[in-house]
Amino acid sequence: MQCECDDRITVWGRHKLLVLRAFRNGTKLVLTTRLTADDLAPMLDNLAGANREFAERYPGINLDRIPIHTLYGGAHLFKKETPAKLGGLALRHLQTYAPDFTAFSRALALPGAAGLPKAPEEIDALAGSFADTDGPAVNHPEAWIACAVYERVLEKLGREAIEDQRLDFEDGYGARADEEEDGHAILAAKELAAGVQAGCLPPFIGIRIKALTEEAKARSLRTLDLFLSTYAEQGVALPSPFYVTLPKVTSRAQVEALVSVIEMLEQRCGFPVGSISVELMIETIQSIVNPSGEIGIPALINAGQGRVTSAILGTFDYTASCNIASHYQDHKHLSADFARQMMQVCLTGTNVNICDGITNIMPIPPNKGEALSPEEVEENHRVVHAAWREHFNNILHSLRLGFYQSWDLNPAQLPLRYAAFYYFFLEGLEDARSRLRTFIDQAAQASMVGNTFDDAASAQGLLNFFVNGINCGALKEEEALATGITLEELHGRSFQQIVINRMNS
Repeated sequence: MQCECDDRITVWGRHKLLVLRAFRNGTKLVLTTRLTADDLAPMLDNLAGANREFAERYPGINLDRIPIHTLYGGAHLFKKETPAKLGGLALRHLQTYAPDFTAFSRALALPGAAGLPKAPEEIDALAGSFADTDGPAVNHPEAWIACAVYERVLEKLGREAIEDQRLDFEDGYGARADEEEDGHAILAAKELAAGVQAGCLPPFIGIRIKALTEEAKARSLRTLDLFLSTYAEQGVALPSPFYVTLPKVTSRAQVEALVSVIEMLEQRCGFPVGSISVELMIETIQSIVNPSGEIGIPALINAGQGRVTSAILGTFDYTASCNIASHYQDHKHLSADFARQMMQVCLTGTNVNICDGITNIMPIPPNKGEALSPEEVEENHRVVHAAWREHFNNILHSLRLGFYQSWDLNPAQLPLRYAAFYYFFLEGLEDARSRLRTFIDQAAQASMVGNTFDDAASAQGLLNFFVNGINCGALKEEEALATGITLEELHGRSFQQIVINRMNS
């Protein structure tokens, strides 16, 4: 800054009078200014506090493993053998209605499906030609993806069909006499404890209680009390993590009440403090925008006092609360997408995961029994495949909107859950691999010439793509390592660190 003046210049600052030294240049004065550390200290301190608060609130995208689905089932039906039984049903369902990858591809109307062979020997030959490839084959990229999806789904269903399960005392359970629900809460707790001892439960598990509405609040909390108290009596450690899902939330008072009850039960049952997490179901317009006209989701999360780990969209309850006619209620309705966007902008980057809703069309064959006519068999396949496509496309819709978690109602939906995730990641594999490889090369080159690499956010997103794909079983580690990153860098999950490694190499 320069200006002409005759004598010492005084400038009134925001907080104090600054006396600026003037240096004589001939007959005129040239004024020079520079802010001091004392000048900047209040602003820097204020920024430090604000940045610290932001980092605590938004630690970033969670790249730890989260289940890609939650399977809901009536709590009265749960036995320790239930997860294994349901997994077997899912596998047999897939093999019955798509005995090979070409049938699976045609059922879902995947790109290139019409040109796939039907003769068993030709199918085996084509699948065998993909055995040594680590990416889409040049001559048959669409067939390679279909084959890889099918084989990885089969492997997943045989190894770990259910990632997450809720013992449901709400919609999947219905309204029952108090004595009956009391008995089911007790028996379900005992079966859960037996499953923990036997080591046969999914890696994630919990219960869904009824809503804390005026009509159901006492029943809901009584069921939670009976379940957890009975479980504690079995002398078995509570699964970690353990979730309690609260449906149809309309006010922060409901969340506060649930947290207070959980705190008391943790203390009285001897569970570790904070061992019980809470999931909130976003199923009403009041949970999106509260009566004061404010966005309601952050207040609901804050009311959870750090226990809320997931917010779940209840698609059909939400669209019903919007007064959408039942005939038009749909997973991809615009009102549901609005709710998704509101959840996303409120919660992405926080410690709370966002989870999408259900597909309500079940892939259940209309004709039962073994002695079916060819027409009945054909009808069964047609009905099942139509429901498959509905679920598959709904899941892809969610993935494209950034929702990497959802829930299912029937084991027959599980093959499609994994198929959609695997297809999503495998379809984008080559593009993501090429782009990440280029970013890494550019980062290394830029560091050598001293330029600034300014696309780290995009590169981190590509790295996240591989981490998420590996976590859900869609991708293999070697498919990510083909980009040029090391296994240590992949596990480190930081593109900034990859750039630093290249600069120091």
